[in-house]
Amino acid sequence: MDINEVRGIHTVLVMIAFLGICWWAYSARRSKANDEAAHLPFDDDDIDRRTLENEKTEKKQ
Repeated sequence: MDINEVRGIHTVLVMIAFLGICWWAYSARRSKANDEAAHLPFDDDDIDRRTLENEKTEKKQ
């Protein structure tokens, strides 16, 4: 077995690992976690808005 055969086997193993990670990331079991992660930037806006509203309410009192 020479170095080129080892490189070929390594390439195939890395490709299988890559496809496995892609399959895992886009599987139906991960859809809820992916949806939550997709909405994280918008959750920060809601928190900022509530914080500003609370500060305005505290200033009025």
